[in-house]
Amino acid sequence: MAGGNGTTRRSGARTPKRRLGVVLVDPLPVVRAGLALLVGDRPDMKVLAEVGSADEAMEVLSRIRLERVVVLVGLGLDGDHDAHWLIRSIRRRFPTLAVLACGAKADAGTISRALFMGADGYVDKNLDPVRFVESLRTAATGEMVLAGPPTDWVGQIAEGVRRQHDIESRLTAREREVLRVAAEGLTARQIAERLGVRERTVTTHLGRIYGKLGVGGRVAAIRVASMSGLVTVGALE
Repeated sequence: MAGGNGTTRRSGARTPKRRLGVVLVDPLPVVRAGLALLVGDRPDMKVLAEVGSADEAMEVLSRIRLERVVVLVGLGLDGDHDAHWLIRSIRRRFPTLAVLACGAKADAGTISRALFMGADGYVDKNLDPVRFVESLRTAATGEMVLAGPPTDWVGQIAEGVRRQHDIESRLTAREREVLRVAAEGLTARQIAERLGVRERTVTTHLGRIYGKLGVGGRVAAIRVASMSGLVTVGALE
């Protein structure tokens, strides 16, 4: 049958399905290279970009116009713009993109935090390569993905997400920031210097945090937040 442009299509011919675009975000160049080889070897996938920081990722994503895209975010990204910051930023600015957190045997709290921030799931780097790439395809369809964690973690992960909703509804943004810095093991004075506020302001925030979480001190507050994945425990471990 002839088309309007004069070309001829065979009856029953199928239009090739568009390839799934994948953006790889990981701080380790070797990991990015390995994932790029794995993904790029699939005929239905295409690596759109490989970047090592959250800021680079946001810049790249602002230029992508494809509809079927999965962003694979390595949980090893740290700093102010860490993996969780990136996941939340993508979800807010590019809500139609699929986002998968990626780590190596991440604990339930870390996975809960990624899901709470807006990830469509988690995939473990220790998975069989076939299962790994299949997880990307599944995420692209809009389904939740938990590939790698033990099946008996599902309830714990879900509870962690619920706790984070609860904690974030009780604490202000500044209080959550103070709690996250406190989890690094810094003193009130050091926290104040980090955040550019007075030491008395930090102690006031901490006192309010203890009251809202129903605990008697800093260690207990950090433990509660750590169990839900809201903070990563540093020097207190």
